[in-house]
Amino acid sequence: MERLQLGRTAVYDLLRARRLASITLGRARRIPTHALTDFIRTRLDQEAAA
Repeated sequence: MERLQLGRTAVYDLLRARRLASITLGRARRIPTHALTDFIRTRLDQEAAA
């Protein structure tokens, strides 16, 4: 949430829509650094194409 500057609900919406990858460790959900990088790169590519 901090790196994306998004709220909790927005991040969970991205996870539900499978636009942001995550892993579950026990009861905790973690988002790997490469998943954030991929998400940001995809968004930049989409905006550049528009």
